[in-house]
Amino acid sequence: MNARWAALLVVLLAALGGGALLVRQQAETGKPADAANLGQPLFKGLQAAAVAAVSIRQPKGAITIEKKGERWAIAERDGFPADYDKLRDFALKVLALKVGQSEPIGEKDRARLLLDDGGTAIELRGADGKPLARLTAGKKYFKAEPENPERAVGDGRYIALPGDEKRVIVISDPLTQASVKTSDWISKAAFEAEKIKTLELRAADGSTWKIERSVDNADWKLAGARGDEKLEVTKANAAAYTFGRIELADVAPKGLKPEDTGLDKPTVVTAATFDGLSYTLRVGRPEGENYYAGMTVEGEPKPEGKDAEERSKTLSARLPREKALAQYVLLVPKSKLEDILKKRADLLAKKDEKKK
Repeated sequence: MNARWAALLVVLLAALGGGALLVRQQAETGKPADAANLGQPLFKGLQAAAVAAVSIRQPKGAITIEKKGERWAIAERDGFPADYDKLRDFALKVLALKVGQSEPIGEKDRARLLLDDGGTAIELRGADGKPLARLTAGKKYFKAEPENPERAVGDGRYIALPGDEKRVIVISDPLTQASVKTSDWISKAAFEAEKIKTLELRAADGSTWKIERSVDNADWKLAGARGDEKLEVTKANAAAYTFGRIELADVAPKGLKPEDTGLDKPTVVTAATFDGLSYTLRVGRPEGENYYAGMTVEGEPKPEGKDAEERSKTLSARLPREKALAQYVLLVPKSKLEDILKKRADLLAKKDEKKK
């Protein structure tokens, strides 16, 4: 290699950082570095069914998702249910990883590519607690440098394996799901309040409203309507529909006091259903784009009608998970509560609409 080519490689290293590591040897030899390992699986022979826990650690946090009986739970949130589909997909991706490119690496390059303590440590463990697969995920890999690397998804990821820290490997998956945020892993489903008979709000300031109907699918009525007050039925429908399909944003860490979350003086929304169940949502103070909230479900299902037996089985299967929400402080998106947290006056039809 002449001086001109050597100078060019130095410039490439400065401009592309770690990306030039994988170009350098190819420029010298005319073939990929460590060509014998290209396309080889990182974790040969491992099966997803053997995975009983997934641990992810970053400099500013950690999360452990472990199998508890027939469900997956987040250890850092006192066993709150994890989204099984997300967990399964992530485990399958890790176990399917293959070597894209690889070559030796020095300490300075390891630090620059975040393959040291500044990276993301991923570990899959078996039922006996022993590691099945481990790796450190560093910076994202780009075939062409994007305008904003932080926001770009990436074409892959630089990784290092335990016991082989002096080698950098490029994989084709950017492993975007390798997050320590509980919001990225929890099951977002809250309760499903179906066939609501009454819906009542008692605000923290003392104001109240209640809507009710005599049978399922009947029009809503405003309880205690005064004078010429007339309920805007579409707004009542929106409130009841939204209440029955609330989704979660996250679950709060343990140890928060009620006065910290506003749940010492909450707005309380209660729904009674034709199936004999009572759902209560307590809404505290805002936290970013969410509200702190508490949820409880009481009663046993007593559905009526032609499909009573089938509905009883469905509700009985769902209730244990819904009732377990009562032990957690939850975070619910503000956008999911806009139709519910209305003043009484906001549920009324406007005067010109009443005349029509």
